[in-house]
Amino acid sequence: MQIEASLWNASWATDGGRMQISLSYAPFEARYRGFDVARCSVDKSSDMNQFSSSGSVLKQGGGEEFSEELLLKPFPDRKVLAHFHFQSRAPHSSSHGRHHHLFPKAIAQLVKKFRVKEMELSFTQGRWRYEQWGGFDPLSSNNAKPPGVELWAVFDVPQSLVDVYWRNLTHTLSGLFCASINFLESSTTYSAPELTFKPSFGNLRYGTLPREAVCTENLTPWLKLLPCRDKAGLSALMDRPSIYRGFYHSQRLRLTSSESGSDEVDSGIGLEQTLTVVLQPSSWRTGKTYSVETNIQPSWSISSIFGRNIPGKCVIAKSSNVYLHLDNGLVGELKNLERENAKYVANTFESEGFQSNHAFKISVTPDKVFEEVDYLHGKSTSVIYGFSVEKYSDSQPFDLGLTWKIPVVWSCQQAPLHASRFLMGSGNERGAIAISLESTESSEGLPTSHIIDGRCELRVDIFQVVPWYIKVYFHTLQVFVDKQPRAMADVVDKIRVSPSKDKVSPGVMEMILKLPCGSKSAAFSLEFDKGFLHIDEYPPDANQGFDIPSALISFPSFNARMNFSEDEFLNNSPILSKFQETSPVLSYTEVLLIPLTTPDFSMPYNVITITCTVFALYFGSLLNVLRRRVDEEERILRSRAGRKAGWISQLLSRLSAKLRGRPQEQPTSSLPYSFISFRLVLKILLVASIAVTWQYYFG
Repeated sequence: MQIEASLWNASWATDGGRMQISLSYAPFEARYRGFDVARCSVDKSSDMNQFSSSGSVLKQGGGEEFSEELLLKPFPDRKVLAHFHFQSRAPHSSSHGRHHHLFPKAIAQLVKKFRVKEMELSFTQGRWRYEQWGGFDPLSSNNAKPPGVELWAVFDVPQSLVDVYWRNLTHTLSGLFCASINFLESSTTYSAPELTFKPSFGNLRYGTLPREAVCTENLTPWLKLLPCRDKAGLSALMDRPSIYRGFYHSQRLRLTSSESGSDEVDSGIGLEQTLTVVLQPSSWRTGKTYSVETNIQPSWSISSIFGRNIPGKCVIAKSSNVYLHLDNGLVGELKNLERENAKYVANTFESEGFQSNHAFKISVTPDKVFEEVDYLHGKSTSVIYGFSVEKYSDSQPFDLGLTWKIPVVWSCQQAPLHASRFLMGSGNERGAIAISLESTESSEGLPTSHIIDGRCELRVDIFQVVPWYIKVYFHTLQVFVDKQPRAMADVVDKIRVSPSKDKVSPGVMEMILKLPCGSKSAAFSLEFDKGFLHIDEYPPDANQGFDIPSALISFPSFNARMNFSEDEFLNNSPILSKFQETSPVLSYTEVLLIPLTTPDFSMPYNVITITCTVFALYFGSLLNVLRRRVDEEERILRSRAGRKAGWISQLLSRLSAKLRGRPQEQPTSSLPYSFISFRLVLKILLVASIAVTWQYYFG
């Protein structure tokens, strides 16, 4: 319990301003007298907020938990993957305006206000290279996202209110993450998939913004959701220049909510924040060097990649771990090299104290070593080295380094079918979209449970959204298997099509395919016509083209998961527990850039220029006429003329006047005032009539 006081200098707090507060007497001291409160009795055996011996570390904040983890993984193309994983969890509260110790209050309010059951938001810059970085493991299936912004959400509301809650959610997320997510409120930008996503009974909405730029303005509010932000723990490594100069960058936010009365064990609100970065390390290894032709991998460390070390864990984190992942292709190649060099020792990678061999060396001794078991019927297994950050501090920071000794060449396991998408045709009227599926070696491991009636079938789910101005003719769908045309009924098991409506909704196509297991390739094509947009609907860079969002390809016959032996440490590691969950293999295709007929934007510019010129002449002449003083100008002209005539002419004029006995006559205006006024009116009317005529016929 605590008591907080504040000083107010408002009129109601200073007796109408008669008792002003002088800040020159600061600091102030407040004392309470006769303060008595009826406190609640506390059961010591109950689950209370406990503090460490230092009194500054909160271990349990009302059932809330927070953990942070980092996974590092070398890639075959001389790059390094850094995957940050932060997980927060808070129990549900029936009271309104619950105070959270660890869980971000903004997310809790968002869940409660918009009745969000499940949501995922990602900001991605670059494209995941499935050929070099793999696509079969759970990390790539769950964290490889399409370029731009992707958002999908499931609402716990009646179907008639889903669209309203979706629009409000997009506006809230747009302000929370400083992005253009509010553009997804339009019905032309989102859809409601049914076949390719898990059943959500029509309460799911999906939308993408392929051209959304990702920058530090999106990362900063994402970091503010962390208890320690980027000041302590693993998030202190997030140096902005290091992250944004990478080849791939994706920040993801996954939100799940389950009511307290549900059957799930972990009821409450779960927030999963991940940041996936692919970087090119600069070699810091000294001594013997290798040329690029020898395929030597660059040696690296955490400090060389991010420019800083890990100063210890976040003090309120339940766990803080760093992992080094060697995938099955790399481990298999290392074992083959050891056999060839007659240096192979059985079960080398199973030893927890294993730190160095003839191929590489780890700068820090791992606290735990995990080896995957029963991977694709006895094939090579991957190895994960675990390091605990809890024992490190500012005086002794953590810096993990990997030094390669010999050249190693390997490849990451890809998805069963490599998916790519491209455009066909030319011109500004029509074209075609084609999706190509090429077989990989992963398709050989298809489970026998998918053999039906003596036939082995590979299931492929395709989900594709096209903008409304792309008029897709779904009846033109053509299917090719092994470069041979096939009937659609032989390959397509289910298909759901939602044709686009002009300026109302996009076109949606969902297909469930059944391909023979021995197929080497498959292709699908759809013809379309290009629509016309109003001049107000074109973006500022219309000549660049328009984006068609990435298509989602999933393989439910394969599970992207990792199997480890039973270990108590695995239960306390959210990222390793996530790797053991069963989920289908997912991959995204390229974003297509399609040119549309673009009007000549220079013609409106020319009309505006001419109109402005006419108006400038009109108003300039009008102001010149209205502000001119005719009498004053004539007087000035007469005076100037008199000065030019000289003193001789003036003397003669005076002498003539005296001889005639008459006073000297003053020169008068040669034009009467009434005549001058009449000319002014005619000039004004003439200019006004010219301007009105021009505006009527040419405006």
